[in-house]
Amino acid sequence: MQRLKAYLEEKTVEEIHPSEIANILKDMDDKTFRDALCHIPKEHIAEVALELPDRYFDDIVESFSSEELAESVAELESDDQTDFIQELEELDEDKAKEVFEELDDEDKEDILKLKRYEEDEAGAYMQVEVYSARVDQTVNDVIRTLAQKRKEGEIEHVSYLYVTDKAGRLRYGVGLDSLILFDFDKTIEENIAGHEEEYKPIVALDTEPIDEVVKKFKEYDLSSLPVVDSEGRLLGRITSDDIYDLITDQATDQIYSMAGVDDEAEEDDDLFRALKSRAVWLGINLVTAIAASLVIGLFEGTLQSYVALAVLMPIVASMGGNAGTQSLTVVVRQLALGEINKNDALRTIKKEVLLSLGNGLIFAVAIGIVAWLWFSQPMLGVVIALAMIINLLFAGLFGALIPLALKKLGVDPAIASTVILTTVTDIVGFFSFLGLASWILL
Repeated sequence: MQRLKAYLEEKTVEEIHPSEIANILKDMDDKTFRDALCHIPKEHIAEVALELPDRYFDDIVESFSSEELAESVAELESDDQTDFIQELEELDEDKAKEVFEELDDEDKEDILKLKRYEEDEAGAYMQVEVYSARVDQTVNDVIRTLAQKRKEGEIEHVSYLYVTDKAGRLRYGVGLDSLILFDFDKTIEENIAGHEEEYKPIVALDTEPIDEVVKKFKEYDLSSLPVVDSEGRLLGRITSDDIYDLITDQATDQIYSMAGVDDEAEEDDDLFRALKSRAVWLGINLVTAIAASLVIGLFEGTLQSYVALAVLMPIVASMGGNAGTQSLTVVVRQLALGEINKNDALRTIKKEVLLSLGNGLIFAVAIGIVAWLWFSQPMLGVVIALAMIINLLFAGLFGALIPLALKKLGVDPAIASTVILTTVTDIVGFFSFLGLASWILL
C-alpha cells in the first residue's frame, strides 16, 4: 500500500495513469488490495477496474457506492462506459441500473446506442466522441474549434480530421499534418478540390464484422478508423488501442481453446466453473483414448508375442502427435491472422504434408537403427521406421486438413482441432505399427 501512496503523492492529477495504479494493486495480497482501494482517486475508479483482470472487478464495485462509480464512469469515453456497465450487469444487475441512472442523459444515450450492436460488430467497439468538421468550414475555424475542444478535454488522441457534408455523411479524412498545410482562409472543400481521391477515407460499416476491421488496421497501419452507417453518416471511430486489446483477447482465447479450457471460466474465481469447463474436454479426450486402446486390443496376440512392441509403441504415437500439433498450430494461427484464403488450402496442405514426410524419413531412419540395435532385430527396425513415416505423413495431412475443414464448416478451428488430431495420430500410429508388426514379424 505504501507504494501506491508514494505513487499518488509524487504525481499530479494529470500525470496519474490508471494502468500504473492497476499494476501496483496486482502486486498486493487480498487484504491489502481491499484496504488500498480507498486511496484510488475517485475519477479513476472505473478505468482502474477495466485495467485489472476480471477477478478484481467484484471487490472494486463492492467498495464504492453507485454514486461514486457513476461519477467515475462519467469520466470514461463511451466505449469504455459501455464495457463497464455491461461487466457490472453480469456481476450485479441492480447496481448496474443504479449506476446507469446516475449518469447524465447524453452518456445514457451513448451507452444504449452501443449496446444495440452485436459483440462481433464494429459498432460495438467504437466511441462516439469524435471531432468532425463540415466541408464548408474554413480551416481557420476548424483549427480554432479543435484547439478549444482539446483544451476542455472533450476529445483526446486526435490525429485525423473527419470531414462531413451538411447531412453528416463522411466525405473526407485529413491528417492534421496535412491540415496545417492548407490555406487557412479557404474552406476545407476548396483546399481539397482536385485532390478528392487523395483524401478519401478508409471506413468501417457499423455492422461490419470486427475481424474485418482488425484486418484494415493491419493492412493500412491505421491509428483510428471512422465508423459509418449504411447511408455513410459518421457515427464514431475505432482507435488502435481498442484493436490492440481485441487482438490480445483473441490470441488468449485461441491459446485457451487449443488447450481445451475456457477463457472466462479461468478468469473467474469459481473453481467449480473452471473444473466443469476443463472436465468437458477431458471427458472427450477419455473417449478418444478408449478408441485408441480398442485399436491396440485388436493386436493383443501380436503384443504378447513381441514384448518389444509395447516398449516402442508410445514413440510412434508421440512423434505423430507432436508433428501433427506443429502443423495444426501453424495453420490455426495463419487462419486467425487471415493469411490463408480459399485458394491457399491445397498449397497449405501440400506444404505441411511434405514437411511431415521429410521429418518422417529422417526420424524413421534414426528410430529404425535404434530399435535394431536395442533389440537385435533388424526387421523390428524396419517395422517402426515404416510406421513412423506413415504416422507423420498422416499427422501433417490432418494437422492442416482438420482446421481448414472446420473453418469451412463455420466451427472455430482452435476449439475442436486438437481432440480430432490426437485421435487420428493415436489410431493411425498404433494401427500402422502393430499392423505392420503382425504382417512382417509373425
